[in-house]
Amino acid sequence: MVRHSQPRTVTRRSVIVGLALLGLVSVLGVLAVLRNALPRWLGGGGVAGIVWQLDTSTTAPEGNWQRLGVDHLLIQWSEVDGIGFAPGLGKRPAEKMPDWARIGQEPWARSVILGLAGNFSERASRDNVLALADASAVAAKAELPLNVVGYYFPVEVDPTWKEAPAVMPEALARLPRPLWISVYDSANIGGAALAGWLAEWLPDDVGIFFQDGVGVEARTPRTARDYADQLAARFGKHRVRVIAEAFRPLGKGRFRPATAAELVPQIRALSGYQLYLFDGPHYVDDALVDALAERL
Repeated sequence: MVRHSQPRTVTRRSVIVGLALLGLVSVLGVLAVLRNALPRWLGGGGVAGIVWQLDTSTTAPEGNWQRLGVDHLLIQWSEVDGIGFAPGLGKRPAEKMPDWARIGQEPWARSVILGLAGNFSERASRDNVLALADASAVAAKAELPLNVVGYYFPVEVDPTWKEAPAVMPEALARLPRPLWISVYDSANIGGAALAGWLAEWLPDDVGIFFQDGVGVEARTPRTARDYADQLAARFGKHRVRVIAEAFRPLGKGRFRPATAAELVPQIRALSGYQLYLFDGPHYVDDALVDALAERL
């Protein structure tokens, strides 16, 4: 025999308490959403994106970078040294293609800036910049299951490249928008001078990824912030994003992942900018993500 409990008497007080509890749960849920979203709304405060320097041994990126607030992915290139990482690109296909469908579903790749055609060698990239622009125009048409919100031309510039003002505007004119390039300062001319040099030739509709130089120990996080501020003052904050180098020198041209203790001051110093870690698959594993999440 099934025993039925006696019906409970519903009082006005119990209704009020119940509604209050439901309201509290709703408020807490909204606050949790805002906590995760605020850094993106403000363009900083955490980590907005990761960079993926795609190569033949790193075609399957895995990580929990979304725990840091990451929902943007900057792919260094889709073709490098003639090797195509998407169907129809390059002189020859990669031996193993990335699983683009899976990557497009990752929480850290909700918005993708697609890198186009480049070379591993900086010298080769600069010597063949117009040919790379033509190859990049083809790469930009690749049909991938990604939410592509922009394109990145992987020919990096710095003030020591004297030919850049003459060749880069023509190369960039051949490419679709929204378009980004990356900039660094190996000559240490300072943020204001770097901004002035770029303003002489960079098209008004091309964005800047500034490489902070902290990972190669070219400057401190505080100095990197000064550079970003100078660039933002000249070009507007909407055109400036920062690549935080998530590595440190190991000697003999090699690098190791930065520790959480090293990265936290770097990330905090650049608060307020859309910050991308270089690079996730090679230097930012889940253990480092856990350590950063505890401190940020």
